Amino acid sequence: MLQNKELSLKQLLSSFKGKIGITWGLVGLENVLLALIPLFIGLAIDDLLAGNFDQLMGFGSVMIVLIFVAVGRRIYDTRAYGTIRVQLGDELQQRHAELPVSARNARLNMSRELVDFLEEQVPQILTALIQIIVAFFILAVFHIYLALSALGVTLAMIILYSFVHGRFYRFNASLNGQMEQQVSILELSQPREVLNHLLSLRKWEVKLSDTEAVLYGVIFIMVTVFLVYNLWFGTSLPEVTTGSIYSIVSYSWTYVESAIVLPYTLQSLTRLSEITERINSSSSDQD
Repeated sequence: MLQNKELSLKQLLSSFKGKIGITWGLVGLENVLLALIPLFIGLAIDDLLAGNFDQLMGFGSVMIVLIFVAVGRRIYDTRAYGTIRVQLGDELQQRHAELPVSARNARLNMSRELVDFLEEQVPQILTALIQIIVAFFILAVFHIYLALSALGVTLAMIILYSFVHGRFYRFNASLNGQMEQQVSILELSQPREVLNHLLSLRKWEVKLSDTEAVLYGVIFIMVTVFLVYNLWFGTSLPEVTTGSIYSIVSYSWTYVESAIVLPYTLQSLTRLSEITERINSSSSDQD
């Protein structure tokens, strides 16, 4: 299915669209149910305070359906993405049989990150998008300013990431290049060379970590401002109820939790773009 084709996220989606489509459908259903939970809790609170139990029963029913969908999806995911990893690894080995073992070993491990992204991070992205959309519209129902503040913090995150994208790409390229040499260096059995290799890995990992720390430090400052504003503005709305305040706070928090996934996703895509270029190249950093 992958013969004579570029090995990339786009090609994996095209070649295995049936398997991946099922997982995405289950993810969508799971997260629509998940996104509705705070609303059902808020409705149940107001209903219980009025002495009724109807909304509480509705909340319990949603939770039961959610459990069955979530468990079923994970059982299917493991088998579907395991098959994709096997076929991708086999194709990669056939294409690069002439490369040094060290480079092939590193690229085989790197290629698995493409499938890991589809299996682990795409569900998180879909979760985030669904929850962002639901939270945005529910906040807008309470007041448009609550929704606009959410939109503002999201745009600020994306703009901020654009300034560090290049650094992430360069540091990942250097780290992956060093990883391609690992097996060859170990085969030399020279302690000094191994130490230098480990120090080089550490250097690029530190640079990546420092860039990430600064990025998310600034992002969490933005998030704090957003939450403080929505909490203040929400409690100042006329005729606001206890359940409404809970829903505003819950959906504001849900929104920022989901929105933070966006820069993480962009960071992962930056790394995967470098890996895609590398595994489709016929040369290695050892040549």
